[in-house]
Amino acid sequence: MKGKIDAYRHADTMGKSPLELVLMVYDGAIRAMRTAAEHYRHGRLQLGRDEVMKAGRMVTHLYTTLDAEKGGQVAASLGKMYAWVINQLQLVDATKDAEQLESAAKVMDNLRSGWADLKEQQTGGSRSRSEDIAESGTATTEHVLTTA
Repeated sequence: MKGKIDAYRHADTMGKSPLELVLMVYDGAIRAMRTAAEHYRHGRLQLGRDEVMKAGRMVTHLYTTLDAEKGGQVAASLGKMYAWVINQLQLVDATKDAEQLESAAKVMDNLRSGWADLKEQQTGGSRSRSEDIAESGTATTEHVLTTA
């Protein structure tokens, strides 16, 4: 059964646009952070740590797949934000502070909103706050494509 689920996930992922893949990674990281916070609040420390580690892998993936050459200042700014979130996750691993996790999740949620706005604009939506980024050509949807 697990093999069939993995095959479905792989097929589903292969059909996604680069921007949709970025959003999927954001969604996974945010979900893992919020799940970890709930585990910590209920004293399930190992389950919380597992979710923090999962979130850390996802944010690290976002960080390491930034295209600094194509992304310019936007990529540099994202890199700083990802580095901050990764640092927060390391602090949370040591302190088990659910509130700090929620703060990191809010930052990721705000960043995700920018990518969602960009997706909306690219699919024919109205002008968004990401418009200047998209028009300048500095936003790159190749963000997560450097790994297969």
